[in-house]
Amino acid sequence: MRVGIYSLGCKVNIYESEYVIELLKNHDYEIVDFDSIADIYIINTCSVTNQSDVKSRKMIREARKRNPEALVIAMGCYTQVKPNDADADIVLGNKDKSRIIEIIDEYLDNGNNISKIYDLRSDIEFEDMKIDKFENHTRAFVKIQDGCNAFCTYCIIPYTRGKIRSKKFETVIEEITDLVNNGYKEIVLTGIHTGKYGMDINTDLETLLKELVKIPNIYRIRLSSIEINEITDGIIDLMKNNNIIARHLHIPLQSGSDKILKLMNRKYDLDYFFKKLDKIRSNIEDISITTDLIVGFPNETEEDFKNTIDTLNRIKFTKIHTFPYSRRDGTIASTMKNQVDGNIKKKRVREVLEISKKWEYSFYNDRIGKTYDVLTETNKNGNYIGHTSNYIPIIIDKEVTDNDIVKVKITNVDDNNIVYGELIN
Repeated sequence: MRVGIYSLGCKVNIYESEYVIELLKNHDYEIVDFDSIADIYIINTCSVTNQSDVKSRKMIREARKRNPEALVIAMGCYTQVKPNDADADIVLGNKDKSRIIEIIDEYLDNGNNISKIYDLRSDIEFEDMKIDKFENHTRAFVKIQDGCNAFCTYCIIPYTRGKIRSKKFETVIEEITDLVNNGYKEIVLTGIHTGKYGMDINTDLETLLKELVKIPNIYRIRLSSIEINEITDGIIDLMKNNNIIARHLHIPLQSGSDKILKLMNRKYDLDYFFKKLDKIRSNIEDISITTDLIVGFPNETEEDFKNTIDTLNRIKFTKIHTFPYSRRDGTIASTMKNQVDGNIKKKRVREVLEISKKWEYSFYNDRIGKTYDVLTETNKNGNYIGHTSNYIPIIIDKEVTDNDIVKVKITNVDDNNIVYGELIN
């Protein structure tokens, strides 16, 4: 049978979709483009914003329209919180994705619609998934953790993903060892709240990283995202003294105003953020720091936004992923007074993007003439590109093979912050 899969949202969703693809292939299902005519459509949904819900419903409708006779499966965050709104034959939340084969078989045997939604805030164990290879990816993602206990006031994820639960320590080591043996040179550790790995199984992320760097032939480990208050002195020391850990940290700031951080229920203030960043940068040479930022949060005044701009210019992030605050039903922030006008939010986003572009250019331009070890791949435009340890994307001037390590000297940066490099033989 032909199966088309569409995945919305985060890297964890991408990982889980890859796992489902591998399962289906191992059971003789044919994977086809989601846009083609298939016998089964699977939509791995997202619910981080109201707009994500809209997109999830849209993809389910498109599957129905493409082949009215097809089996339509909706799973993930949107269906976890709104299972009755999904027009699908099989509805799964964020549990039992690993049982997709037997669930499909059950449906095909009796033809009855299936809905499996669990209370993920209860004592639900981590759902093990293990991937040996990734389609069309040079780097491999490993989901080590699920769930979140933070309850930021703008976020629905603690309800869609449930409480924190971690993959077994030995299982992580085994999965990454197999991926390295299968030729993957970069492993990206991902989760819903990656920095909290191990809190439910009597270990922690620092302990895991210290073991991962010992895996034979492992080249690079990258953290997908980590909170500022979860970067321990031990992690800083490990990054300082071990080249296997990528010289790049993605640390969400979310706001540059202490007032707004408190309203968001973030677990730090600006003074803590500044001091920890200073420690990281003084210890780890050539590190790149990127971030996430929300503008237009309820009660964000012009003065609060000015404080954010001042904060961004003080920190000089390599890149800022900025989003206008999006009201999310079911969260505390959605009921707050003083919601910010949409046009004001758009204006603030534009201003932050200009700052991001300025400091990104500065970071890249300061490294012209430097030579880096680069992990290579071919992008969708046919260019030979690669990423450095500190996550600089470089277009390489000569032909290279995918998934190789080559030395590249940065030669110039254009007005669009595209970095060019010369292959060093």
